[in-house]
Amino acid sequence: MPVLASHPALVLHLHQGTHNALETEWLGYVSSADFRRYITEAIALAREHHATAWIANDRLLGAVRPKDLTWIGQTVLPALVELGVVRFARLEAEQTLNRMLIGNLYQDTTPGLPFQTRMFTDVDEARTWALS
Repeated sequence: MPVLASHPALVLHLHQGTHNALETEWLGYVSSADFRRYITEAIALAREHHATAWIANDRLLGAVRPKDLTWIGQTVLPALVELGVVRFARLEAEQTLNRMLIGNLYQDTTPGLPFQTRMFTDVDEARTWALS
């Protein structure tokens, strides 16, 4: 699994299989500006590598501001639809408040999107599902 980019709070991986998958592996808290910059970079890399699956590895992600959660729902998820993403695997944040806030965002926004979503507790299972 090649590393496409590495930042202090995020590593972007490319997984290749039936579907190419981009994985966002969060390593901790990140400022709002960096969060948006990193996600924008991830979308560009997913486009460049023809990724049709996304693995949101949020286990170590620090607090995400409400305005950034709104941005994900209004900007990021529609961009994934434009990319042709067909599978979206999510690993929940370990931090309780973050898990609830992010979970609520996805619960409210993903049912109407044209890709499969699934939550995982094991990263290898998430990767296997996303790539199949």
